[in-house]
Parts: sequence; C-alpha cells; structure tokens
Amino acid sequence: MIGFVLIWSTGFIVAKFAAPHANLQFFLLLRFALTTSVMCGAAVASSVPWPKGKALLAHLAAGAMMQGVYLCASYWAIAHGMPAGIMALLGALQPLFTALYLVIATRVRLGARTWFGLLVGFSGVACVLAPKIAAGGPGSLTVISIVAALLSVIAITAGALLQKTLPQVDLRSAASVQNAGAACIAAIMVLAFGVAPWDNSAILWGILAWSVLVPSVIGTTLLMWMMRQGDATKVTALMLLVPPLAAVQGFLFFGETLSAMQIIGFGLALLGVLFTQFARSQTVAPGTVAPRIR
Repeated sequence: MIGFVLIWSTGFIVAKFAAPHANLQFFLLLRFALTTSVMCGAAVASSVPWPKGKALLAHLAAGAMMQGVYLCASYWAIAHGMPAGIMALLGALQPLFTALYLVIATRVRLGARTWFGLLVGFSGVACVLAPKIAAGGPGSLTVISIVAALLSVIAITAGALLQKTLPQVDLRSAASVQNAGAACIAAIMVLAFGVAPWDNSAILWGILAWSVLVPSVIGTTLLMWMMRQGDATKVTALMLLVPPLAAVQGFLFFGETLSAMQIIGFGLALLGVLFTQFARSQTVAPGTVAPRIR
C-alpha cells in the first residue's frame, strides 16, 4: 500500500498549490461535489445498494466530519500559514486523540505505556509548533490557525470512530454519500467566507482534477477499504509515513524547511502515536471494573 501513502501525502500539497489561485473552501466544495458525482455514477452504473434511513444519515455525518470539517479546517490553517508537513503531522495524531476520547467518554483507564505514548506524542507536537509560534512576523503561526488545525484532528477522530460503526454498503455508494456530507460543510464555509478569489487558470483546474481523481476517488476509497478489511494498527502505521513525505514535498515544491528541533519533534510525535496505537485497549461493560489500556 505504498501507493496509498504517496497519494495521501499529496492532499496537503494540493492546498499549497491551489491557495494562490483560489478560495480553498470553494475549491473543496467543487472537489467534494465532483467526487460525489463520480462515485454516484459508478454506483448507479453498477446497480449497487445505497444506505437508507438512519444508515444514510450516519454516512452523511461520517463524511461531514471525516472529510468536510477535517479538510475545510486543515485547508483554512494551510491558507493562514500552516506548513503542509506540519498539518499532515497533526492529522496523523488521530490515535492520540482517540485515546483521550476513551478516557473522557468511557470508563477505560490508560496504562503506563499509553500515557507514555501520549506524553511523547504531544511533546513532539510542542517541539514542532513552538518555533513557528515564537517566530512572529511572516511565516509564524497564530492561535486561530492552530485551533483550526486541532479542530481538523478532532473531526477526523470523531469521523473515524463513527466510520467503524457504520452499516457496510458498497464502497462506491458509501463514498458518494459521504462526499455529499463533506460538500455540505464546504458549502457552509463558502456561504460564510465567499467564493473569491478564483483565477480560472489551467493550473487551478489541473490541481482540482488531480484532487478529485487521486486523493478523493482513489485515496479515500482505499482508506475506507483498509479500515473495513485491515488491522487498524497497520492502517495507522501506514499513515505515519504520510507526514515525512508531505514535509519532503513541501520542501521540494515550496521551500518549507524544518529546524533541528522540529525534526526531533516529528520523530517524537510519530513515536508517541506508535506507542499509543499498539497499546492494547479494551471496552468496559457497565458495572464492571475498568481495565487498563497498557
């Protein structure tokens, strides 16, 4: 699945390419709408079943969170100075946020290994963000851009948790419905912030075509398939390869660089995710003693 990692790593680079040419929220609205049309056409042509009733609403909600809020917030942060590699790193923190959710929303207790992973992971993130926050002036990060980035991580965490509970239908119809849910979020953002700019250039339309056909149609379908068929830890291990690749692409295409402290932070954050994800977790039935996630 190296192909998936390469495809997924281009998602944030697309935002950097498109930012000088378009309003990124309108860009995402077109991306989600076109992806919905492509996957809907594939589903109709194959006469596959569609989610109905509560299942339809659940798929819409999953798409709204896992793609809509996640990418709208991510692209907003990138448009306001967040480097592509750092945004990709924050997106890879989903297992850490999932562990925190288990502490807050369930009776699961975390063992030493999981707490160590959380501590290492978030320490790494602090190392990555601190130089950009302290820099001040052009290229520095603001509180609101960091909040947007963290909101995106919370959204993909909630969407992934919901995704695991969805009634399984054909990937084509599921992807069509979920992209429609994402398009609704992007439409709200466009209504709030407007459409301009949109320079209608050939490079912009080329970037849009790439984002629809490669990260959305191929990448998202592969991710949904892996989440259904594969071991969650293996999926996470693959996703950990995305931030370094995105950082390399950010350097090659846009000259984005990382300081020594940030490189160390990258390593710590990804190591923390591995510790947290590979720690064994158990759910707790009401009235029973809460086990530990080691």
